[in-house]
Amino acid sequence: MQGVTRELAIEASGLRKRYGSVVALDGVDLAAETGIVLGLLGPNGAGKTTAVRILTTLLLPDEGTARVAGIDVLREAARLREHVGLAGQYAAVDENLTGFENLEMVGRLYHMGRHDSRARARELLAEFDLSDAGGRLVRTYSGGMRRRLDLAAALVARPPVLFLDEPTTGLDPRSRLALWDTIESLVSGGSTVLLTTQYLDEAERLADRIVVIDHGRVIAEGTSSELKENAGSDQLEVRLADGSQGERALEALSALACASPSLQDSTVRVPLRERKGAIADAVRRLDAAGVAVDDLAILSPTLDDVFLQLTGHGAEDEEEAA
Repeated sequence: MQGVTRELAIEASGLRKRYGSVVALDGVDLAAETGIVLGLLGPNGAGKTTAVRILTTLLLPDEGTARVAGIDVLREAARLREHVGLAGQYAAVDENLTGFENLEMVGRLYHMGRHDSRARARELLAEFDLSDAGGRLVRTYSGGMRRRLDLAAALVARPPVLFLDEPTTGLDPRSRLALWDTIESLVSGGSTVLLTTQYLDEAERLADRIVVIDHGRVIAEGTSSELKENAGSDQLEVRLADGSQGERALEALSALACASPSLQDSTVRVPLRERKGAIADAVRRLDAAGVAVDDLAILSPTLDDVFLQLTGHGAEDEEEAA
């Protein structure tokens, strides 16, 4: 309902963390309403994992405050651990136990009791399509199965807030899509998820709101649509039948442009002043100029464009800084 603000499940202000001369976080603010996916998007070394470690009590910040599920991260760390789940880039499961035994063990660590721990383990194995493999040692699992088991382990205690730190890194496309479906199902059931990723398509598919972080600083935030709107205008892309007509095409289409058109090989790109009627107008102008066209289309900005504009580099161009 318009005008209704949901309670914040995650809120952080002024988080700072240094490792010697390396600044991992430089005054990061985050906020996520209950029941949404907050995507923390950035390249390796941007500070995403550091933020997650602080919010899940695994690391103390040098400065700043944070609350998760209404609990102070610094003052009530032990209590908070009962209300969050964490699944990282690498499955943190015991390879020498079966899938069932891994989940049962987590339940016992949460003091759920033997009966409840076993019941919850069976429930999660079914939910994550691992029932048939539940009695097998985890070392026989594929990468996708281990990742699903790791996510199941993070959900044993039914935490209201779940932190997923690059959960699909290294997964094949099929396993990645399956994990996306699982995350969407969790959120539809009322969970709040903070998802870190360097994959633009993942952020666009899953995140209700996106925070872009680079070199330890938040450089942009909003919905996927809002970020793309700020990335610039729609672009007309024209593939010429004859590359030698490029200059003539640029001249014919210049009136449609809000910035300088470009020519690369046999493709002309025109930042559009206005999208409406642009294709028809372009066809008329090119025909009048005697320019033959193989194809033309209007392209909207993508999250890749957003990231490149904001940072000056692609989302996967940098190596881990520390």
